[in-house]
Amino acid sequence: MRCQRLILTALFALFASAAQAATTVENIRIWAESGKTRVVLDLSTPADHSIFTLRGPDRLVVDLKDGRLASTLTNLPSGVGSVRTIRSGVRANGQLRVVLDLNENVRSRSFTAGPNSQYGDRLVIDLQRSGNLQTVKRASEAYTPGRDIVIAIDPGHGGHDPGAIGKARTKEKDVALAVSRNLAARINAERGMRAILIRNGDYYVDHRRRTDIARKNDADLFVSIHADAVDDRRANGATVYALSTKGASDEEARLLAERENAAVRVGGVSLEDKDEVLAEVLLDLSQNAALSASLDVGSKVIAELSRIVKVRRRTVQQAGLLVLKSPDMPSILVETAYISNPAEEKKLRNSAHQARLANAVLAGIRNYFYTNPPPDTQIAMDVRKTPERRVRHVIARGDTLSEIAARYNVSAAAIRAANRLNNDNIRVGQTLSIPIFPGS
Repeated sequence: MRCQRLILTALFALFASAAQAATTVENIRIWAESGKTRVVLDLSTPADHSIFTLRGPDRLVVDLKDGRLASTLTNLPSGVGSVRTIRSGVRANGQLRVVLDLNENVRSRSFTAGPNSQYGDRLVIDLQRSGNLQTVKRASEAYTPGRDIVIAIDPGHGGHDPGAIGKARTKEKDVALAVSRNLAARINAERGMRAILIRNGDYYVDHRRRTDIARKNDADLFVSIHADAVDDRRANGATVYALSTKGASDEEARLLAERENAAVRVGGVSLEDKDEVLAEVLLDLSQNAALSASLDVGSKVIAELSRIVKVRRRTVQQAGLLVLKSPDMPSILVETAYISNPAEEKKLRNSAHQARLANAVLAGIRNYFYTNPPPDTQIAMDVRKTPERRVRHVIARGDTLSEIAARYNVSAAAIRAANRLNNDNIRVGQTLSIPIFPGS
């Protein structure tokens, strides 16, 4: 028996070691600047890898030993610069293969980088036009980026709490999770942004715990995804909520009461050692700033939603919703549609419609943060370096504003604003000025 236990223990250790050796690609980031394209694979642990090129068509192949994609990485980023598309697959030998399909002849260098204050382990691939592709491993990283803007995405309900249930038995918790995962993947594909999913499965998270998770991850924005329901099945449309003044006041009172029993921090500042008057002033200032930002980002999100769905209210609504009651973090709640409306329920079940909803929410978030980037972020650095450049696009037959926006990786709202358009109507031969932001 003792021998059997020793054998089982050894086997368990062997399997555990093999499991620990697996590397997860947690995110893939790509951007282009001044004729160079950089692709970064964010890794859970350092990985043994090989890189080689194939011709006809040109592509760069990256093999990661015992690698896998993170479950949250459901959509790989679109091609930028020298990279036309990015795709991946697991080979028979267990290696994860990531393929960069190239649209031009490039030279390459690759290197691994260890964790820093912003990121964990990384595999960095730099591409430059012309010349033969070559690999240079384990060089030191010369470029130190600003931090990512962190977006906490909260799929409503979960577990024992299904939320609203439609006539076709569609559960709000499932729709919220699908849209949230879609949104997280799109945010993670953005340069300078990173998503945190409050829940990534069918389980329940307490309302207080949801905001606690966001704050512990230093989130710059909290977005809660839901689907509304009322008795009237004719009700339809999307709505965006921010916290009401009454709700904010209640939360301020709660935090001030807790100050005596636990360390409370607002905006990184502890209230534990502050007198009552100063603590009240700090809370009030922080809460007013958070509410103002919430209304601002909420208005941009609802403007983008109105392009693809009917909105019930064209302005941000305010309510004392518990999940929005963070005093130092802008927070919005998006009711994507009425799941109690059979027609809207059918759309909410459709993966393409879920993707459109996620794109609209991302467009609103992106518009807000490129206008109001936190100063220590990569986006702020990009905006300071190159605030904006313009390209001219002549409308061809079959062009639509949404397709043009997707082609240039910019929102339709930004194109409308740049050309003083009141709607999405364009005509063949018309010349549009396309604003290209850093990271686009």
